Amino acid sequence: MGEEVKLFRTWSSRFALRIVWALEIKGIEYEAVFEDLSNKSALLLQYNPVHKKVPILVHNGRPVAESFVILEYIDETWKQTPLLPEDPYERAMARFWAKFGDDKVLTSVWNVFIKQGKEQEEALVAATENLKFLEEEMKGKKFFGGDRIGYVDLALGFLANLISIFEEIIGLKIVDEEKFPSLYSWMQDFAEAPIIRGNWPPRDKMIVKFQSPS
Repeated sequence: MGEEVKLFRTWSSRFALRIVWALEIKGIEYEAVFEDLSNKSALLLQYNPVHKKVPILVHNGRPVAESFVILEYIDETWKQTPLLPEDPYERAMARFWAKFGDDKVLTSVWNVFIKQGKEQEEALVAATENLKFLEEEMKGKKFFGGDRIGYVDLALGFLANLISIFEEIIGLKIVDEEKFPSLYSWMQDFAEAPIIRGNWPPRDKMIVKFQSPS
């Protein structure tokens, strides 16, 4: 079709990974452009002058920024293998859980990782409360999208990788199989799905990245 698709990303960005997975699921050929955010390229600044960050999808020369916006753009542009449900209410709920993942789950899990002592205990309580909502949402399903990976799975996909990395570094269990059986199973199923598994950043590099002082 002569379409030009480029994805500006970094090697470790969980937000860019959402786009990698979506493009792979849709079967879209694209060129990955890896950025060093400590030395941002002129093209990155040109394509995303507002936020100056990745991911950026460039489709036939036109840039789209912000991972959730890009996911919806991909889903509306390439109709095959839909990411969002057809029903308006279900679409709204998918957007809700995606936003909940970024606003609540990611923040609370990050606090467990960076805090210590009493503050870490309090952060774990908050993270557990948020994860309970996801556990309830996952009951009776293989993926958040039902029997196949969809929008919410891509939005929350970082959990399947990042949580186990945090657990290894701090020596503390965040997602316990007994406490969160449905969520735990989802993490395994999602992480091992062929399209997903083939695109994880190297685990050893991720551990070094998060062990290093910020």
